[in-house]
Amino acid sequence: MAMPQALIFPMVAHVALAGMLYVLLTVARAPAVWGIGRRSDGSNPWAHVEPRISANLSNQFEWPLFFHVACLILLQFQPDTTAVALAWIFVAGRLLHSGVQILTRNVRLRGAVFTVNFLAVLGLWVCVYGAIG
Repeated sequence: MAMPQALIFPMVAHVALAGMLYVLLTVARAPAVWGIGRRSDGSNPWAHVEPRISANLSNQFEWPLFFHVACLILLQFQPDTTAVALAWIFVAGRLLHSGVQILTRNVRLRGAVFTVNFLAVLGLWVCVYGAIG
């Protein structure tokens, strides 16, 4: 059995990822919004990646919602090491998903990484069912 608060750490890690994405998006928009970092021709050097950062940030408030809800429910019980491992797999997958979505246009790889995240959260919900059932 893991300590109940062991699930807090992956939740905080995901919130930190979202915070980092906000900072990255601010930096990517700075040339257009504040003129900081513009190229000599006035263009934004981050214009090609800014929409991908924005889309990835939006993704952090979709499926991850179910991750956080499952973790909050499991915090009320004694989560097992499986739940904690699944939570960390989810966070690692979100980090990888962010990298793939922002740095590449490889939709197939992004889908494969998302599948890992998806299955990790489904696994957490199986843990919830086991904890309350």
